[in-house]
Amino acid sequence: MDFWESLSGELVTIQGVTALGRPANTFGDQWVYGNWPVTGLNSRGGLTVTDRDSNPETIIVGSPLDGTRNPNTTKLGDSLTDITGIVQYNFGFYSILPLTAPSVQSSRSPALPPPAEVKSKGRCNALSFADYNIENFTPGNSRIPLVADHIATYLGAPSVVFVQEIQDNSGATNNGVVDANLTLSGLTQALQERTGIPYDFVDVDPVNNADGGQPGGNIRNAYLFNPNEVRLYKPNPGSSTDANAVLPGPSLRFNPGRIDAPPVFTSSRKPLVAQWETVDGKGNFFTVNVHWTSKGGSTSLQGDPRPPVNGGIDNRNAQANVTGSFIAQILAQDKNAAVIAAGDFNEFATVEPLERFVQISGLQDLDVVSGIPEVERYTYTFGSSQQQLDHMYVSPSVAKHVGKKDFEHVHVNTWAAEEDVASDHDPTVASLNVCKG
Repeated sequence: MDFWESLSGELVTIQGVTALGRPANTFGDQWVYGNWPVTGLNSRGGLTVTDRDSNPETIIVGSPLDGTRNPNTTKLGDSLTDITGIVQYNFGFYSILPLTAPSVQSSRSPALPPPAEVKSKGRCNALSFADYNIENFTPGNSRIPLVADHIATYLGAPSVVFVQEIQDNSGATNNGVVDANLTLSGLTQALQERTGIPYDFVDVDPVNNADGGQPGGNIRNAYLFNPNEVRLYKPNPGSSTDANAVLPGPSLRFNPGRIDAPPVFTSSRKPLVAQWETVDGKGNFFTVNVHWTSKGGSTSLQGDPRPPVNGGIDNRNAQANVTGSFIAQILAQDKNAAVIAAGDFNEFATVEPLERFVQISGLQDLDVVSGIPEVERYTYTFGSSQQQLDHMYVSPSVAKHVGKKDFEHVHVNTWAAEEDVASDHDPTVASLNVCKG
């Protein structure tokens, strides 16, 4: 930042320009870096947030001074023409106001990643589990075909899909509706049309307007599952006001049911816990579907607050304690229990909430277990960086069977052009062994 401050008001030229994603806003502002040394460089040409490195070497290209407009078709890794302009500081960011708009010279190939190699084999030792925040998903959503294609094709029709941000049947209309059966059945129908699999779903309706997100939308976590491979173990659904608990066995008081501990999850999604068995009876496992408090209220890396504010971190710390303790109770009864926790944790793996969650729960990070390179651990683009907000953690009995090709982040959205984007998050998929004993 001292470097950018030293250039404030100066006329500079950036050569070897690389775009760090789609335009940052409707004004066409664009995050870039030039032909200088960078850290966190991923294989797509983006810069990934890693421990103690949030990529301060980037800069925003603002509105051109001659009235031309920056390209609105940029994608992650695109090469742009050289940029000459004035460096300034505004709204908490350093930017360059170009004399004229740059243009896109070339784009990365292929345009989208190949489908994941991970596939369910329908056996307890090789079921596939995916996680996908599908961003304010509503009935009749124009993104249904794209999301369904991602799940069916790019994720290989997983056995179980953890989904987040499922809105109720009336979407963001604030009319007291909380049921999401139309929302979820529209997606499972689209999946069946593509795969022939009669996908089913489970969720628990929230209290109206109590779980955050768009007012009236009542977003919640849910599971999609292939009933030919898995089913709920002794189903006993809880309600919006029923707090789940671990019972002797271990088993669940409600299946599925929500973890709740007011005020820890006030105006936030409650984790959805379920216990499952494979249809052949050879596997039994627990899942915890997470969508913790957002980073809303955070400040920019280059802004005035020092250190920058990580919005919502106190809430996420408390949620880590509660979620982790719930899982720890399962493993205290059965150290060999198969437990999978996945979702939008809204935090980086090296920051206190997730470090605390791992320590308390006893689960292991699949990125680490499978050896995904640090710079390839991203599921989201925000500002100048690729970031990982979505994670999958598993119990030791599951982790010991995980190989290097058993876990993938599938960058169908971070790499995509605007018209091909289904969500602001990328999905993740894993092949896991949940066999008994």
